[in-house]
This record gives sequence, C-alpha cells and structure tokens, in this order.
Amino acid sequence: MPPEAVLLESRAMRDSVMGRTEVLDKVKALVLLPDGLHVTTRMVAEYFEVGDRAVNSLMRRHRAELSENGMHVLKGSDLRVFESSNLKLSAGSYPQGRAHLTLYTRRTILNIAMLLRDSEVARTVRTYLLDVEESARGRAEEPRQAEPAPTLESLDHRLTRVESSLADVGPVLRDLGPVIGRISVRLDRLDRRLDATNRVVCAMSERLSDLAEDVRELRSGPRPLPRPHRHPGSRARRRDQG
Repeated sequence: MPPEAVLLESRAMRDSVMGRTEVLDKVKALVLLPDGLHVTTRMVAEYFEVGDRAVNSLMRRHRAELSENGMHVLKGSDLRVFESSNLKLSAGSYPQGRAHLTLYTRRTILNIAMLLRDSEVARTVRTYLLDVEESARGRAEEPRQAEPAPTLESLDHRLTRVESSLADVGPVLRDLGPVIGRISVRLDRLDRRLDATNRVVCAMSERLSDLAEDVRELRSGPRPLPRPHRHPGSRARRRDQG
C-alpha cells in the first residue's frame, strides 16, 4: 500500500478515491446540518479536531478543487432562506446577520481529509482510503478460475439431452405442417385478390381521368366558328357599285 502522504501530493490520486465518502463515518461520526447534506466551517474543524483557522487557510489555498467537489458560498436571499430552515435553532452557535456562509458536502469533507496535514483524524481517513482502494484493486485483479475441460461423460450427457430435445420437436413439426400449408394457400388467394383489386382501381382511375377531361370541355363551352375569308378588294367593288 502506498503511503498516505501520496494523497497530499497527487490530485489525480485524490480524484480516483473521491467517491468513497462512506469512510468518513467509519473513521468518525460526522454530524450534518438539519438538511442532511451540508456542514459549516466550524463543523468541519470539529470533525478533524483542528481550529477554524486551519480549515479557512486550507480553503483559500485549494478553493478551486474544493469548489469542484461541492464547497459553495451562500449570500443574500439564498443565505437568509438557508439560515431560516437550518440554523435558526442554533442561533448561539451560528450567529445571524453574517454576510456569507461557506457550506461543505460530504465529498468536500473527504477532499479536505486528503489535504489537511496536521490532523490525526485526516491521517486516519487517508490511510483507510488507501487500504480500501488496495483491497478493491486486489479483488479486481484476482484471476478467474478456469473452467474444467469437458470430459467424455459430460459430452455424452449433453449429446443425449440434445437428441431428446430433437425427438420432442419432431412431432410438433409434423402437427404444424398441415396448418402451415393451409396458411400458405390462404396467403396465395389473398395475393390474387389484391392483384385483381389493383387492376380494377387502375381502370377506374383512367376512367375518372377521361370524365374529368370531358367535364372541363363542357364547362369551357362550344368553340366559335371561324369567320369566312374575304378578298381585300371586294369591299372596294361594293363601294363602286353603290
């Protein structure tokens, strides 16, 4: 097992075990706020048996990492709503009228346990984390037991079971033969009826097209007869005769 100090130095190692928040309660009972999700800075300090200043200093140095793992700051109306439902019963321990309130989740507390150097509780959490992780890795790497090679007796038993199953299937297939034949005949008849119906529909479609053309011609009325052609000089001759 690697030394517990590896978690202090390696962000990747901390990220790999960040989901194991159950170790917190196994090392020491963790008291949460009435919402069952968060704790304050003072509660974190009490869990790790250090002063508030140590937690605040750690928070300033690793704010980005802790924020990614659940730490957040409440202000304004969000703070007032949270205090009214979670802190009003503890006004002596959590005085009202503050400008902001930093909250931590179980995931954040585990993150702090992997960063806080001067806390025996944090060291115990780190050691427990690595022990649990190594045990899980060992179980995952255990070789699977190879299946024993089949013997002639087992192969003969399997063959007997297959033959028995085929013997049961045979009568069923024979009974289904006539039924399948009747279904095939009915499907052939249905195909022929569909073909005949399609031909009738096509003929009706052509007839309707012809009727539509006749209706259009009737609505347009009779065509005017062409006027007879007259020679240009005929009108002049009539004037002279008059």
